[in-house]
Amino acid sequence: MISRSERLANYAILSVFAVFALFPILTILQAAAGGGVDGFLQAWETGHFHTYLRTSLGVSAFVVVVSVILSIMSGYAFGTMRFRGQNALFYLFLLGIMMPSEAIAVPLYFDLRSLGLTDTFWSIVLPQVALSVAFGTFWMRAYFRSSSRAIVEAARIDGASTWRTLWLVLVPPARPAIVTLTLLVFMWTWNEFLIPLIMVTSDGLRTAPLGLAFFQGQYTADFALLAAGSVIVATPVVIFYLFLQRHFIRGLLQGAVRE
Repeated sequence: MISRSERLANYAILSVFAVFALFPILTILQAAAGGGVDGFLQAWETGHFHTYLRTSLGVSAFVVVVSVILSIMSGYAFGTMRFRGQNALFYLFLLGIMMPSEAIAVPLYFDLRSLGLTDTFWSIVLPQVALSVAFGTFWMRAYFRSSSRAIVEAARIDGASTWRTLWLVLVPPARPAIVTLTLLVFMWTWNEFLIPLIMVTSDGLRTAPLGLAFFQGQYTADFALLAAGSVIVATPVVIFYLFLQRHFIRGLLQGAVRE
């Protein structure tokens, strides 16, 4: 049992790290609030954030929906089935997790250019779907491997097909793990900077982080205006996290990633 002194020491250490983590955020919020509502309106209008946010929402929605669905199906296959080449194929997915986007961005650009897909919506979403499915497969495989095999066998004995076993038997209890995956993929997609920077040149296809970078290049001297723009870009992620935080924490506490 943890003693009172140990508990106080833990709280003291956590408080110090919390101050270090929150200080930059509070500084940005204070600077943004210093400009008032007019500062946010000016940043919104001059920075064209309505266009960038719309693009980011569309990209994030597509990547999240497609990636989560594909991850559930591939994780179910790797976690509950046995087939030839299973281990080799799974290691290929793991390679996708370990491969940084910086290492494939330039070759990927030339591949997509040869297909005529650069400077399009697809050039932004397809690479991010591939990167997200690699991690999502690993995540959902670990969950399905840890789920009760008796439930799966009972469903098969009752005549349930593989498809019905997945979506009606295994997916409902997996909601915390799926929500956690959804939130992670959304945050990664929303904050992705390199792929949109390389793949698109049209102003209408710029995502929010990319638009903020261009906005920063134009208003480097006005810190309050830059802070307002940063708050605008970060707000959707914060709202999405607050909305799903209970399921997100439950998914982590359940140990969704375990063997």
